[in-house]
Amino acid sequence: MTTLVYGLGIAGRSTARFLSSHGEPVVLADDRVSVEHQEFATSLGAELFEGPDAAMTCARRMGEFAQVAPSPGIPESHPVIASALRAKVELVSEIELAYRHEQAGGSPRPIVAITGTDGKTTTTLMAAAMLSASGHKAAAVGNTETPWVEVLDEDHTAFAVECSSFRLHYTRDFRAHAAAWLNLAPDHLDWHRDVESYRRAKERIWLAARASDVAVAPVRDESIVASARSTAARVVTFGLDNADYRVENSALVGPIGRIVDVGQLGRALPHDLTNALAASALVLESGLGTVEGVANALARYQHAPHRIQFVAEVDGVSYYNDSKATSPHAAQAALTSFDRIVLIAGGKNKGLDLTSMASQPKRMRAVVATGHSAALIEDAFSGICTVAVAGSMEEAVHAARRLAQPGDVVLLSPGCTSYDWYSNYGERGDDFARCVHNLTKENIK
Repeated sequence: MTTLVYGLGIAGRSTARFLSSHGEPVVLADDRVSVEHQEFATSLGAELFEGPDAAMTCARRMGEFAQVAPSPGIPESHPVIASALRAKVELVSEIELAYRHEQAGGSPRPIVAITGTDGKTTTTLMAAAMLSASGHKAAAVGNTETPWVEVLDEDHTAFAVECSSFRLHYTRDFRAHAAAWLNLAPDHLDWHRDVESYRRAKERIWLAARASDVAVAPVRDESIVASARSTAARVVTFGLDNADYRVENSALVGPIGRIVDVGQLGRALPHDLTNALAASALVLESGLGTVEGVANALARYQHAPHRIQFVAEVDGVSYYNDSKATSPHAAQAALTSFDRIVLIAGGKNKGLDLTSMASQPKRMRAVVATGHSAALIEDAFSGICTVAVAGSMEEAVHAARRLAQPGDVVLLSPGCTSYDWYSNYGERGDDFARCVHNLTKENIK
């Protein structure tokens, strides 16, 4: 059974390596020409198509493939997707391949899964930490830094799988003992054909759910709750109040009672609490964790970098790195966390309406617009607050410093991807932190 692996990013290479190591032939393809691609293909002894004609070549040979595994970066409008659909060749994602191999092994390990527009990574890492603190050797995989196929042959006893819409879009059999859909807002419209396609992809996290499984849904989103109730799974809700898992008397509580005091958490912004509640529901309702393990994991949890991460204080102004906020909806968590903000925003838009970035006018001191979408950011905040435009991160940080007053927060929360100036959001966040630290050095001189 030959698999066409299209797109040789991290997930694509991991998928190809995994299939090849299990004796399954692969053909590789990518729209870009790269020496690295050629070296990788040689290492696997695999045929490679690359460059502008790769999709056309694959279309002519589509009948030779039993399945196509597109990397997460290949949008559903890509010609190779259309070719596979016309030829009725199955499209499978990395997590679908991993799930099928896991089930075929004879002793499948338990799985919890997480999707949503925002908070997926944090909730996945929290859930993995809770599983580990409850006695499992757990791995956080999928849309994290580790593709699931990379660790299938390791001795883990449970998996927390972060499920992006890209990965869910091409799933059929994938299911988890407990799966959470955290939230929904327009996103990735440069990948999906429309918002409905994006929503349908998210909904697939419960596609194969059984009566013994648990669907974890946000109590404040009636449409997600309704979707959960339409499945075979048992539904459990989470939210700050009026939910099965909620905050009550300054503690996180669930049907079993108190889990952990809010004061024991390293950070307790509203989205931190809802992420923690969702992760707790996944681990406890699936029976995979203990209350003690969940509480210990939450008390020790250290938030990942680039998500409302404190960088430094300069002249009475606090600087925060929220580079991971690559959509307006993702930026909302940070924008509602501070009272007076000088916002640095912009980058490469994903086809989204950026006017929602200006939903907190009373909190805005000023905005510094950057990158490819600077004009859109300017338009969004026109008439709301002072807007400056910067041509580099260093210019943006210096402009924000001039606009900020003591007690303010300078917040990098772009609402856009980083792919105009940087290779990824981490690189963008690191550059912001470097520029801020340079300000502290200037003060010393």
